[in-house]
Amino acid sequence: MRYKFISIFALLIFIFNPGTGNAQFFDNLMKKGMDSLSQDKPLSEMGTSLSEDSIISGLKEALEIGVGKSIDFTSRLDGYVGNPKIKIPMPEKIQNVADMLGKIGLQKPVDDFVLSMNRAAEAASPKAKEFLLSSIKQMTFDDAKKILEGGDTAATDYLKTKTFDDIFGAFKPTVSEMVNKVGVTSAYKEMMGKFSSIPFASAESLDLDNYVTDKAISGLFLMLGEEEKNIRTDPKARVTDLLKNVFGK
Repeated sequence: MRYKFISIFALLIFIFNPGTGNAQFFDNLMKKGMDSLSQDKPLSEMGTSLSEDSIISGLKEALEIGVGKSIDFTSRLDGYVGNPKIKIPMPEKIQNVADMLGKIGLQKPVDDFVLSMNRAAEAASPKAKEFLLSSIKQMTFDDAKKILEGGDTAATDYLKTKTFDDIFGAFKPTVSEMVNKVGVTSAYKEMMGKFSSIPFASAESLDLDNYVTDKAISGLFLMLGEEEKNIRTDPKARVTDLLKNVFGK
């Protein structure tokens, strides 16, 4: 009885932060919660009349908001390359190529190659949305409880476990297309052509599609994790009708 209500409050803290704009709301909510908790009644008998379906629906909607905001960020121009946390760097396997070219005044092809990889990730990012939202819709009440009891990125970790392989499979063809469309392949060939002209220079082979796909997905989940942390402490997402119905006004 009490456990379910405590879980709801854990979720409320996940979604709302008692800042200046919503302090009164939070105070009223806490008072309502403590009054109900002191009565030691099941949810069905409380004034809020919250069912398990309502709880999970509210959590799902909160996650959908987080997914939407994260993908909106990563898919915009400079969404990857402009963010040091998720910028796709020169692959370690060919870092020696970048170092050598930089030393002889050929930094531009290196920079062009790095930029092109990030542009491909930005263009492919929206493809992940359908898989993330599908996983959210399949969430059970047990899943929701685990997320509520988890750490700062419990929801992100859940989605990553459920969707990474599917997203990788969906991302790769899109990344492959974008790799060619935005000029990653040509930038890579130009850079490697400059490098190969250096006597005795050698570099390892690289699977561009796999590298960009992996880094793009990792960056997306990192941003989703950041958004989850923000939702816990400083929510910027608007409160929807469903969230108002679940958590009160």
